[in-house]
Amino acid sequence: MIKVLINECKQEVSTFNPLPSGLNDFSLHEGQDFLAMHRGANREVGGALEVLEAEPGIQVIGGFSAQAITSGGVLAAGEFAQIAERFLAAVEANRDVGAVYFSLHGAMSVEGEGDPEGYLLHRTRAILGEDVPIVISLDLHGVFTDRMATHADAVVTYHTYPHIDFRSTGARAARALLRIVKDGARPIMAKVAIPALVRGDELITATGMLGGFIRRAQALEAEPAGMSAGMFIGNPFTDVEALQSYSLVVLDEAHDPGAAQRAGAEAVALAQGLWSVRALLQQPLTPLAEAARRTCEHFDSGRGGTVILTDAADATSSGASGDSNAIIAALSAAGYQGSVLAPIVDPRAVEQAFAAGVGAEIDTTLGGQVDAGRFTPLPLRARVHLLSGGDFRSETARQWWHAGPTAVLVAGGITAVVTSRPVSLYDRSLFLAHGQNPADFDAVVVKSPHCEPRFYSDWGALLLNVDAPGSTSANLPYLGHTRCPRPIYPLDVAAPFEPKVTLFRRQRGAS
Repeated sequence: MIKVLINECKQEVSTFNPLPSGLNDFSLHEGQDFLAMHRGANREVGGALEVLEAEPGIQVIGGFSAQAITSGGVLAAGEFAQIAERFLAAVEANRDVGAVYFSLHGAMSVEGEGDPEGYLLHRTRAILGEDVPIVISLDLHGVFTDRMATHADAVVTYHTYPHIDFRSTGARAARALLRIVKDGARPIMAKVAIPALVRGDELITATGMLGGFIRRAQALEAEPAGMSAGMFIGNPFTDVEALQSYSLVVLDEAHDPGAAQRAGAEAVALAQGLWSVRALLQQPLTPLAEAARRTCEHFDSGRGGTVILTDAADATSSGASGDSNAIIAALSAAGYQGSVLAPIVDPRAVEQAFAAGVGAEIDTTLGGQVDAGRFTPLPLRARVHLLSGGDFRSETARQWWHAGPTAVLVAGGITAVVTSRPVSLYDRSLFLAHGQNPADFDAVVVKSPHCEPRFYSDWGALLLNVDAPGSTSANLPYLGHTRCPRPIYPLDVAAPFEPKVTLFRRQRGAS
């Protein structure tokens, strides 16, 4: 009987968000409770369990899970220390395991530690030694560090954006792990760093250019020697020392003695392909004032239909604060007469609404309470339309999301769903859970860079990606990176690229 330990630690952050994350931004589980939470769920651990628990001779051990409720700012050092202690305690308590699967993200950042996933892997190796196979899964927005690759036997990453392959990614990781422990596979990982930060519609894997590279990676992974392949496009808002894009190819040397050379050549080809189209992997943006003007023109024309105003600069799923009022303010300044639906984080306004009660009128301000360096509170007189506890299921993964006390405020044509804390906004669940159908409005502010098309773009009458301020702006030079490698495109337009392959393989018998 081979024991397999499963741990989880996942958060994506924006280092440009001034509000640090804390322990209360995580859902913590361990043991059988951790496994039960994921069994059958559309998450990586759910997919891994489906594979591992069906395999004869495998005993799954539930370790520890720290899963962020939503993205946010840099995690406070003391809070991470508590997570790391419990994560590593689960490893320490299971020194007799024969293999390990870790579900990680790759774009965490902690005060004083830019690579917390690599830190956890390094500490795990110190506990278990060199001979215990470790396979990890990462988000393709992860910052894939050498430290991660050094201490893992194999790395598996998402193949879709927007992400719809959580479960299959976990299953792929589990199958890779089984090949090592049961079939004697010897993975070799080839990694190439690409000095480029990328954003935009061409990253949508179903329709964009990135999809071509992913499909080549999938073909490599499907070969007899293939174990894993993919592209890391990083998270431009996690400004850390290793922030770049990366290609990854993992082949089995036990099956193919020439795997090292082949993996390196394929990783270079993928990297060169991405580099050749880097200028196209950027998001065209509409200036804020122009977006407001065009929204007014669309409404005044009487053509009807909803204007979708994408405010990716305040995308809470990417780590932003969620308290931007920039688009609402710009529409008001432009004299917009239509209706607009918007999400916003403002615990002070929510507190006022609860004190006044449903139906009451309140004089309050909206937004600008968290990222005060970018946003100014917007004064308004609003009617309290609805109050809730802010707990609801997401439309996509059907997970419970916790927005804290929430108020729907109506001020003229503005309907704001105001939460006490940020939640992910890559679907419509916050709106729908509070009685607001986006299709009923003349304009909707969508604080996510890419939602599944059926949510907005399939039916929106006018789609505008707005160049608004915010800590997750796709206008990357605006953000002010200070830690990532330089030169790097597009921060440095003339950045050079000479592909260099780094190979990683585990050395058995060294513990």
